[in-house]
Amino acid sequence: MLERIDIDVPSGAFTCIVGASGCGKSTLLRLIAGLDPDYEGVIHLGGRPIRGPGLERGVVFQEHRLFPWLTVEDNVGLGLAASALGPAERRELVQSHLRMVGLEGFERAFPRALSGGMAQRAAIARALVNKPQVLLLDEPLGALDALTRAQLQDELLRLWMGERITVILVTHDIEEAVFLGEEVVVMDARPGRIRRGLKVERPHPRDRADPELARVRRELLAEFVTPGRVPNASPD
Repeated sequence: MLERIDIDVPSGAFTCIVGASGCGKSTLLRLIAGLDPDYEGVIHLGGRPIRGPGLERGVVFQEHRLFPWLTVEDNVGLGLAASALGPAERRELVQSHLRMVGLEGFERAFPRALSGGMAQRAAIARALVNKPQVLLLDEPLGALDALTRAQLQDELLRLWMGERITVILVTHDIEEAVFLGEEVVVMDARPGRIRRGLKVERPHPRDRADPELARVRRELLAEFVTPGRVPNASPD
């Protein structure tokens, strides 16, 4: 359950949302995506209310959700199903986005032949192929090993800096949020609401060993682990 959510994400920003388990992070993302119409209030994109799913918002989930009977090329091409483009233009868009995420040469591969990181790259390409204004990421790297996760974090930053679209990332990983986000939004649980927003005053690309990032991580951790405080829910 969410209550009194009031958040403003600037165009072109990279915003991360963190919070305890069950605080409504993913629910909030689903509302922005237009996947759940059952709420009170209004969500605007570019001054217009969101009334359902739309091509101006691309979504990537924790599971890649590729169709196993389709090739990588065809899975990414599904993102253009509602497009008015011709076949040649669609093929070029798919190819350019596969190159963008480092999957050139895997066009005819099926999802079962891909690693977890490669499958998520394909899912990201599918979300970006329509050139959305906003990319919504629901813990897309949560199931990956540490090395692959770090590599895809760098890839996300490269894509964001190149495309300069608005990115909203839900994550349970505070270190990930601080490394990627220009702002980290902290949510409370029961009911889910915004506790605070914290700016990360470091330009991209960032050094993971930057002492300032370590300071911000400690400040965020203190939001969840405070001596004598009993949290509403266990921190992720």
